[in-house]
Amino acid sequence: MSKPEDSARGRPVPSGRLSRLGQFGRLAGGLAGGMLAEGARRLAEGERPAMRDMLLTPGNLLRVADRLSHLRGAAMKLGQMISMDAGDALPTELSQLMARLRAEADPMPPVQLQRVLAAEWGREWRIRFQRFDDRPIAAASIGQVHRAVALDGRELAIKVQYPGVRGSIDADVENVATLLRVSGLLPAGLDIAPLLAEAKAQLHEETDYRREGLQLEAYGRLLAGREAFVVPSPAPDFTTDNVLAMGFVEGVPIESMAGASQAERDRIAARLMGLVLDELFRFGMMQTDPNFANFRYQPATGAIILLDFGATRTVSAATAQAYRGLLAAGLSGDGEAVKKAALDAGFLGEAAVRRHGDLIDRMIGLIVSEAARAGPVDFADRRILEAIRDQATIVAGDREAWHVPPTDTLFVQRKIGGIALLAARLKARVDLRPMVEARLGLDTV
Repeated sequence: MSKPEDSARGRPVPSGRLSRLGQFGRLAGGLAGGMLAEGARRLAEGERPAMRDMLLTPGNLLRVADRLSHLRGAAMKLGQMISMDAGDALPTELSQLMARLRAEADPMPPVQLQRVLAAEWGREWRIRFQRFDDRPIAAASIGQVHRAVALDGRELAIKVQYPGVRGSIDADVENVATLLRVSGLLPAGLDIAPLLAEAKAQLHEETDYRREGLQLEAYGRLLAGREAFVVPSPAPDFTTDNVLAMGFVEGVPIESMAGASQAERDRIAARLMGLVLDELFRFGMMQTDPNFANFRYQPATGAIILLDFGATRTVSAATAQAYRGLLAAGLSGDGEAVKKAALDAGFLGEAAVRRHGDLIDRMIGLIVSEAARAGPVDFADRRILEAIRDQATIVAGDREAWHVPPTDTLFVQRKIGGIALLAARLKARVDLRPMVEARLGLDTV
């Protein structure tokens, strides 16, 4: 397991194919040892343990999380992509794993950082700066961020990609998928090949820092003149394939505003939800990574700082139309229309409706009745969500009913779910109905 001193010094990122494969080999060996110990314990107690029970022990889950966090890159990122709020939709064991993988990664040691920057900027790269802070201000799955001041006085945030991440994406995704299959968490017959292909494609895009710089610039143009949001300015003279430079913008973690006044918390959540609706129905472009670290806040101005545009993707007309139909049906209060829209869009699978029709009707009824209520939605009130989750757990427990929605929908839903989770963290109240109606061009119903 990683130790506190590891975080201070940094942990080297395994950059070669063989070294990364070796890490997965060590993980497999550790899991096998853990399974033998757990199996022996259960047999001694007179049990006949299933493979899944021996694998999904707390010790084994910590081994998985620690090893994938050490690898960083796609191994860690894929875990983050599975769910922002895994506890509401996934088995408890997987929820614990996802929570660990969403935690901040250990940074590279200074020696490894120096090698990476010398390869990108040349051996004398420090002469281009008045100051470059070797200790990162953030370390995530694909890269770490440093604060710097250029010779011309610009304050910059410099994102440095971990070595070997881009070349290991395909193998890492397959290895993580194999781990999930072997664990028994995924049914053997469930076809996740399209999702894996899309995950690989998106991860390749996220590791292209020149592309991210262009996305940063494009998103900034979309929000030009909107004082509610701040998008950092790119610094192309310092940007390479593996280094992304942008203006440094001062702000506080957005979740730290949980102690602000109710009005301020409501305003933050409403602005972010309005932005998601604009991305879906007006921009045709969405930043699909709702990690809380990608949003910061300026208490003095009330502006929300938007960060990390590697996961920005086009929203297809078909996907926007699917959400348009689903939301319009929900606002109409017609449960059957909601179910049909969900099936047409691929949110629901035919097998789930066929096998659990009554449960699904009850879940839809709860959603429709909540949508029909006048006034703000209280995101601190989890009772409706918990009721839906309890019923969804029964459906999810039936592996014959499992269904993988279209990949575009999964990425959009990831953003929507993440912003809803942030609103819950802020205990915000947001009057969503008028916001949705305005984007759909509907009269008040």
